[in-house]
Amino acid sequence: MSEEYTPDIVSIVDEDGKEHVFEELDRIETDNGKFVALLPLYDDAQAMLEEAGELIILSVEEINGETYLEPIEDDEVFNEIGKIFEERLSEFFEFDEE
Repeated sequence: MSEEYTPDIVSIVDEDGKEHVFEELDRIETDNGKFVALLPLYDDAQAMLEEAGELIILSVEEINGETYLEPIEDDEVFNEIGKIFEERLSEFFEFDEE
């Protein structure tokens, strides 16, 4: 039997009310909290080819039973979590050293 890939799609509404759609690539939990790695999804193939395909890394916060995705404010934590995701996803993606 063949296993069919079904991506985990996440929709995020920013402060301005604009909706952004992402594919959740990975999720981890460390001593610093819970984190997700997201890849933007685009409506058309041309837009996807023109974009850099930047990996978005966010903190998962639970507040009053609601789940929120927040930017990681601490640069040291961001770099640590980014390296973990790069290692875990390096089999599937090529990362620039920026």
